[in-house]
Amino acid sequence: MKVININSELNILIEQSIQNSRVAQKRLYEKYAPKLLSICRQYITDIYNAEDVMVASFMKIFTHLHTFEQRGNFEAWIRRIAVNESISFIRTRKQIIYGEEILEIECKNTSVENKLITDDIQNMIDLLPEGCKMVFILFAVEGYKHHEISDMLHINEGTSKSQVAYARKLLQQMLESDKITNHG
Repeated sequence: MKVININSELNILIEQSIQNSRVAQKRLYEKYAPKLLSICRQYITDIYNAEDVMVASFMKIFTHLHTFEQRGNFEAWIRRIAVNESISFIRTRKQIIYGEEILEIECKNTSVENKLITDDIQNMIDLLPEGCKMVFILFAVEGYKHHEISDMLHINEGTSKSQVAYARKLLQQMLESDKITNHG
């Protein structure tokens, strides 16, 4: 039985991509595109814009691949690039507003057994105000600390904490509304 070191295979792909091997770049793209699109989609509601941001992320990845230190985690490195590109996209497209904005909550009936599926959760997150949504995803999904979020978004640490609390409150209201709709 032949044992293949996955890290050495990845390191070879990275080295070949740095040397502008289109085949290696295509393999990296095919391997990581679904994951990066998923990350971009968490921040950006429109799938076409999320795809554009994913492609921009790959452009940045391939442009700066030579700076990646191969003793680190490659997936974490490209994930961070996708998160930063998503945040940059949102900043350039519209003013991000933090605070308790009025939000009308309309939850659709989930499944017959009333279990939440990934699409339902993403749809609820999509209903959050843009700034609140971004902070919530960075904290709850990506696992950033509040001081890291405040640095990334140029907001106070307290604003980060309050936005997470506000997002939880809104999501809880959506879940309660959905329970009433399904059982009322």
